[in-house]
Amino acid sequence: MKELYFILVFLLLSILFAVTMVAAGFICQYKKKDIIKESPYECGVNLFSDARAKYDIRYFNYAVLFLIFDVETIFLYPFAKNFSLLGAFAIAEALFFVFILVLALIYVIKKNVLRFR
Repeated sequence: MKELYFILVFLLLSILFAVTMVAAGFICQYKKKDIIKESPYECGVNLFSDARAKYDIRYFNYAVLFLIFDVETIFLYPFAKNFSLLGAFAIAEALFFVFILVLALIYVIKKNVLRFR
């Protein structure tokens, strides 16, 4: 029963601390209105173009390829973690998975999506 009192005191003190910090934030905030402070960019730099700028599609291709090979790493992690416990069939499946991804990488390089100079 004594432990419950400690938990109750800890809970009350943590709630009191959180409420005090939120109240201190409201009391100590900077209240002077300013046009620059109310603008979307507080740093004071004037906007020079639209935020919806066009970008090259190659960046999108790199991002998609990164995600594909990143997911490959996530799928191969359990095999690497439990390599000694797996049987020959599971290891063969992991090697087949890597083989398919290597074929995909070769295809991407041949289509000039990735260029190695």
